[in-house]
Amino acid sequence: MAKTASSTKSTAKTAPKKLSATKVEQTKKLQKSAILFPTDLGEKASKDISGAMNSVLADVFALYLKTKNFHWHVSGPHFRDYHLMLDDHGEELFAMTDPIAERVRKLGGTTLRSIGHISKLQSISDNNADYVEPSDMLAELCQDNIKLTSRMRVAHDICDKYNDSATASLIEEWIDQTEKRAWFLFETGRKMDSSGH
Repeated sequence: MAKTASSTKSTAKTAPKKLSATKVEQTKKLQKSAILFPTDLGEKASKDISGAMNSVLADVFALYLKTKNFHWHVSGPHFRDYHLMLDDHGEELFAMTDPIAERVRKLGGTTLRSIGHISKLQSISDNNADYVEPSDMLAELCQDNIKLTSRMRVAHDICDKYNDSATASLIEEWIDQTEKRAWFLFETGRKMDSSGH
């Protein structure tokens, strides 16, 4: 009788350990899967939104580097104004990168891992020319910012589809910033007409 009680106690003690070990294994499997963090939006939403946001992030990095490229290499009579404006734009773009990547992780996805990964996803083309006219720099960056805005609108539509208001609200702020950059680039690059306007 004493042995039976002892063995029952022993079984009772080991049962929680087995249950705990099972939970640990489940967590490990979840961590190794494509969806690294559970979300109430579901796996399909996580995959689609993460994919859209990683594409946005790739373009943000591509545009950031191009903006800094032009910031470093701009020349001519408007050097100071262009140099400072492009530096401000670069800071804005870089400030977007971490929140985008972290949002993807919060949704259970994985995000960009390398320059090679960026190059596979970016739609904004690089500019490796030895020299670019300042006016061409502004025009190219203006069009790139417009392209980035379009890509963010597509991502916003995907967020709306899955009722992901948190990501959508962040995108709305970034769209406003990106439209402002395009506006500044467009107006700065405009040539004065014969009346001086």
